[in-house]
Amino acid sequence: GGFAGASCARKLRDVAPQLQVTLVEPKTTYTACPFSNLVIGGQRRIADQQFDYRGVAATGVEVIHRSAEDIDPVARRVRLDDDTLLDYDRLVMAPGIELRWGAVEGYDRSAAQHMPHAWQAGEQTTLLRRQLESMEDGGLVVITAPASPYRCPPGPYERASLIAAYLKREKPRSKLLILDAKDNFSKKPLFLQGWEALYGDLIEWRGASDGAVLAAVSATDMRLNTDFDEFRPTVANVIPPQQAGAIARRAGVADASGWCPITPLTFESSLQPHIHVIGDAAIANAMPKSAFAANAQAGLCAVQVARLLAGEAPVDTTLINTCYSLVGPGYGISVAGVYQPAEQSWEAVTGAGGASPLDAGAEVRGKEAAYAADWFATITSQVFG
Repeated sequence: GGFAGASCARKLRDVAPQLQVTLVEPKTTYTACPFSNLVIGGQRRIADQQFDYRGVAATGVEVIHRSAEDIDPVARRVRLDDDTLLDYDRLVMAPGIELRWGAVEGYDRSAAQHMPHAWQAGEQTTLLRRQLESMEDGGLVVITAPASPYRCPPGPYERASLIAAYLKREKPRSKLLILDAKDNFSKKPLFLQGWEALYGDLIEWRGASDGAVLAAVSATDMRLNTDFDEFRPTVANVIPPQQAGAIARRAGVADASGWCPITPLTFESSLQPHIHVIGDAAIANAMPKSAFAANAQAGLCAVQVARLLAGEAPVDTTLINTCYSLVGPGYGISVAGVYQPAEQSWEAVTGAGGASPLDAGAEVRGKEAAYAADWFATITSQVFG
């Protein structure tokens, strides 16, 4: 029921109103991840991130607030947590992500109550915010970023930026350290430039070549260990490795990587016929795991499902993604890409897209921040309004 699932349900009703479309989503309120870093940085309310499903239901989509517990791909049937059975001709799965508990030694659900991940928006978002508020000036904040792939590639670095903006304003003797399992990340030159300009030495980033890969944590004594160093932060934001939601594995659409291989043009599972997988769970190769990408995939998937049900051939097309990040209040950057389906993957179109210019001035950065806000208002209105 997020930017992939709810979008696809609405689009199916739009392109094929004769279809019976059912959206299964356990929560009655959706809490959006995009812009949730502003909540952590104290510039936005969590309520501004929350949306209900009345707008979806108003389009004629049947919305069932239950959990999908099991899928029988042979019988083409979904079993809900109250044992209701739903038959389908085509099933679209948008199971999102699941955190890989234990992938980092010591990091489990209980540890997340002391070292929040805040990578699934809601209670974890507000927990991290409260920890920052209660931290005394002069404390150390550590953010750990996982190896790719994971939800929202530039997300950890936008989060670092907005936390740094809060610290600079409210707790200027504090420091922020990023321990990264990679040496490169999305929009790295733009982030580094912005950090130097806005925060000086408040933010320090260390990559894999610096020995910064997180190996173990101890939540009881607030300890983070790499293979070479030990850190004792005041606040620790541990973003662990991820995989597709558990229902994907139960349905047999996830492979050994934990993610879901697809036929690019239709997003039909490579492992199970008549099931399509969109959003963060899908292996879309060059396309990042972003809300923009999920929404784009949802629209195309809906068109293809409607055509397949009508006995028509899928359409051939390209998709786009634009990802905005805030480096500070009124300071935005972006990257855009165009993608085309190949035989087994989505590939970037050479020469298309691009990133914000490094030499841009304050006016351009301000406009990009405004574009980011406009994009979020638009997509949430389209999906939930």
